[in-house]
Amino acid sequence: MDLAYSAEEEEFRARLRAWLAAVLPTLPPRPDPLDWPARRAYDCGWQRRLHDAGYADVHWDASPTQRLIFLEETELAGAPYVGANFVGLLHAGPTIAAEGTAAQRERWLPPVLRGDEVWCQGFSEPEAGSDLASLRTKAVRDGDEYVVSGQKIWTSHAEVADWCELLVRTDPTAPKHRGISWLAMPMDAPGVTVRPLRTLAGSTEFAEMFLDEVRIPVGNRVGDENDGWRVTMVTLSFERGTAFVGEVVACRRLLGELARTARENGTWDDPVLRRRLGRLSAEFQALWRLTQANVSEAQATGGVPGAGGSVFKLHYSHARQELYEAAATVLGPDALDLGRDWTLDRLSSLSYTIAAGTSQIQRNIVAERILGLPKGR
Repeated sequence: MDLAYSAEEEEFRARLRAWLAAVLPTLPPRPDPLDWPARRAYDCGWQRRLHDAGYADVHWDASPTQRLIFLEETELAGAPYVGANFVGLLHAGPTIAAEGTAAQRERWLPPVLRGDEVWCQGFSEPEAGSDLASLRTKAVRDGDEYVVSGQKIWTSHAEVADWCELLVRTDPTAPKHRGISWLAMPMDAPGVTVRPLRTLAGSTEFAEMFLDEVRIPVGNRVGDENDGWRVTMVTLSFERGTAFVGEVVACRRLLGELARTARENGTWDDPVLRRRLGRLSAEFQALWRLTQANVSEAQATGGVPGAGGSVFKLHYSHARQELYEAAATVLGPDALDLGRDWTLDRLSSLSYTIAAGTSQIQRNIVAERILGLPKGR
């Protein structure tokens, strides 16, 4: 497995780094992180700049290694994150690029790349828990349309989205993994009701969504009818495989800031804390190498991350939580200040062992698909 960068890839890095150095000072001030309509405008404006500079399609048209370089360099430079464009760029977009028809790719990918349209994710349901395949939102075929009714929860960015990647049950008589379809739903369709959910940090990037006989064209189905579980696995492989790459870089940067703060306020004198920060440094270095290995594997197998993404997601979720627990030790009472980015990030980190598949689900995937252990009965 070759983890080194080629001359062409290093040239891409240098060109990107120069562009970031020139454009980042010209950006407007960042909006209030709790104001999602303003954040949507800001995030989409950044995406438009990427589009005009030729970097917009890096998330699915570039090689996995170039994608890794892009995420590393933009995070190191302090560039805006994808934000409201998260689902479109890192979930729905790559899935449509990999599984959609030519017409679907032509319709949905360019607006995402330009920052014109935002997507949300309609997967989880209140009574399905971690067993995503137990979803009950039903889609009944009526000519050239599906009539969809049901409820979704933790729908990422629903309140500012134009489209939703939606999982529905199209065959209630089939085994639960075989009766699911993947649909693209317009969020302005009659019958769609969105109720934002407020997080611990006070933001509303999630929502519960109610669907009352929403009509969705059959042409909006990605993949075959009842083959949505396989398509979903493609979506989740991107979510677990490369979507958190920039955050690993951010955690490594934060760890350095944390060590500097510890030296300034005297907590560095605690040998237990120093050992903890040293171990976290090794953990994030290992996660970065694992990311490189997963990207190399994806590049060799057609660009879709494999089950190794679950290993990464499992370890990253817990390492991130431990990082912010260490930050609380260093900051002391200041760790309760909601005006500090670290405090908000710490609250956000609590969700990482649930988001994108719980840690228990990741352990099952690793056990069954990588280690070859039998399924539980």
